[in-house]
Amino acid sequence: MVNRYPLSGKAGLFVLLVTSIFSAAPGTAQAKETLTWVLRDFPPLTIFTGPQTGQGAIDKLMPELIARMPEYNHQIMHVNRARGTQMLQDPDVFACDPTLLWTPERDKTILFSIPTYATPGNGITIERSNHEQFAPFLTADGHLDLAALLASNTVKVGIVAERSYGPVIDKIIRGAVQQDSLILHYGNAAVGSMLQMERMDRFQAIISYWPEARYHAQQQGIPLAELEFFAVKDAPKYQFAHIGCSKNDKGRAAMEIINREMRVLRTTKLIGFYAQWMVKKEEYLRDAQTFFDEPEN
Repeated sequence: MVNRYPLSGKAGLFVLLVTSIFSAAPGTAQAKETLTWVLRDFPPLTIFTGPQTGQGAIDKLMPELIARMPEYNHQIMHVNRARGTQMLQDPDVFACDPTLLWTPERDKTILFSIPTYATPGNGITIERSNHEQFAPFLTADGHLDLAALLASNTVKVGIVAERSYGPVIDKIIRGAVQQDSLILHYGNAAVGSMLQMERMDRFQAIISYWPEARYHAQQQGIPLAELEFFAVKDAPKYQFAHIGCSKNDKGRAAMEIINREMRVLRTTKLIGFYAQWMVKKEEYLRDAQTFFDEPEN
């Protein structure tokens, strides 16, 4: 297989062939299609470095899903966000990403699976010592009015460039892109880097998933007691993620199998894998009993 995508990132473009190149039937040798899985360093879903490498929820899912798709050879590539998007949008590439939020823009060029897991919604992580700066924007139930906060220009908020935070937060961000209060981060390990910048008062808040921020804080030795997280006003408690594949004939054929297998794996395996990273594990498991009750799910 010719790799048209140059190596990127600290460890380069890590490639692991998890099945053989050819499948031999009696008297014949027939090449299988190679399905490339593009994974980004996205704790606690995928973890590329440190003592918990390979222990993320999606890290644990991949062998389970691959074992149920013997029709293909499977190749795993570790990529950054830009490279993963480029590959999924290339009509000549056959690739899938197991960690995508659906958006109308992405739906134009990427084929999406059924919902595969639910993550607590994105919100605002701050240093607890800065609480008073955010108090005027908190609702009675403890949610933060992000639109009002950004419009006030009283604090600077860091976000990961080109990431979707779900429809509610995405809409607020689009309305604030010209404001000085919003700072975009384009680098790798963005949330970890932004936590460090927050500690240095480069900005006073970041938008992220709380499990993701917690993971990076623990890796950096930041006491969790010194951080505070606010859900965003009007944003849902959970966001549903999907597997996204190339929007071509190969992607459509694979998606039929992916949807079939994920209807089983999302409840028997993935909920448990992800629950291990939840602060309120028992609450998450209770809520998970209704995650996929809707007919379209």
